[in-house]
Amino acid sequence: MPRHARTSGVPGGAQLFQRVYTRLGCQGRPPQFSVEFYPYANLMHTIRIKQDCAHVRLSDVLRSAPLVVFEAAAAILLSRIYRRRAPRELLAVYRRYTVAPATRRRINALRGARGRRVKTGPRGAVYDLAPMFTRLNRGYFGGRLHRPRLGWSARTWRTQFGCFDPALDQIVMNRWLDRAVVPRFAVEYVLFHEMLHVKHPLRAARCGIEAHSVKFRQEEKRYAHYERARKFLDRLP
Repeated sequence: MPRHARTSGVPGGAQLFQRVYTRLGCQGRPPQFSVEFYPYANLMHTIRIKQDCAHVRLSDVLRSAPLVVFEAAAAILLSRIYRRRAPRELLAVYRRYTVAPATRRRINALRGARGRRVKTGPRGAVYDLAPMFTRLNRGYFGGRLHRPRLGWSARTWRTQFGCFDPALDQIVMNRWLDRAVVPRFAVEYVLFHEMLHVKHPLRAARCGIEAHSVKFRQEEKRYAHYERARKFLDRLP
């Protein structure tokens, strides 16, 4: 996101956060809330407290959301900061909003316009993702799987090995895997996992957005070196 991204105030945002602050039973004098829409590339919200002020940024995906969704977002943010329990009914409202098809379409459109497209290309220092994708596609998908943009992360990630972004139509692999000490079967497994995300898009489920369905997990185990790859990756710090 550009350093000088345009923001705009949320009408009635400060009063709303003050009401939710009281509803959650937060202790002490409430801070002065400053609430604005921010053009994030995803549905995310942040709160930062400095002295007596709380600076809140809500994703501008919420611009047309019902009031109760704003209340739910406020409850989620404040419950994390003040260690209170957000009301279940508000959590349910927010979950329904996030999984709604119209919301997902808007998020994907914003990701497509604002997200960062991988620029490194499929060829790494050790592994080339392009021929690897082709072999896996032929071996497990009958060569019918659409090939998204492939590349390596610009920096090492700490929490994930790979990522498929449907809005940007790209698979990005953690550059930490692009090393001679990492066996090919482990890199192939991660790529295969992300290819399954291409085949099995995210879908709404009772508990929210489901990324790994039962069918997904069953197909994942078809990879020839599944157990070896999982054991190798699970041992990593």
